[in-house]
Amino acid sequence: MSTQTEEAQGAHGAGHAGHDGHGHDHGHDDHDEHGMPHGSYESYMRGFVLSVILTAIPFLLVMARPIESPGYTAAIVLACALIQILVHMVYFLHMTPKAEGGWLLLSTAFTIVLVVITLSGSLWIVFHLNRNMMPVMDDMRFERPYQE
Repeated sequence: MSTQTEEAQGAHGAGHAGHDGHGHDHGHDDHDEHGMPHGSYESYMRGFVLSVILTAIPFLLVMARPIESPGYTAAIVLACALIQILVHMVYFLHMTPKAEGGWLLLSTAFTIVLVVITLSGSLWIVFHLNRNMMPVMDDMRFERPYQE
């Protein structure tokens, strides 16, 4: 019996070459645990510069007000926000259609749909609350509590 146990332990130990005695592999490479490569310095810098530009454009639009229409300004700000989300996903999170067999992209698309529904619903609710709950100053009549 002890011979079979020793053979099983010997086979188990031989199958783990490259490990230290505790079953831990200390080898490191340039990939994360899912086999995805890390970005290069140039890739991170490109993403950083694009992020700064996509942050500065809405800031300047809101502070300097070069466009008279608040609707156009809001549309441009929201477009910059959407583009910035995509920049972060590609350059910093390395989310591509090849990552994890496409499932990562599919789950991200689902998340984006939920975020769009949530944001548009929230804006719709706030707009209607503002329109229906805020009094119009012309309709308000100020009366004195007592007559002299």
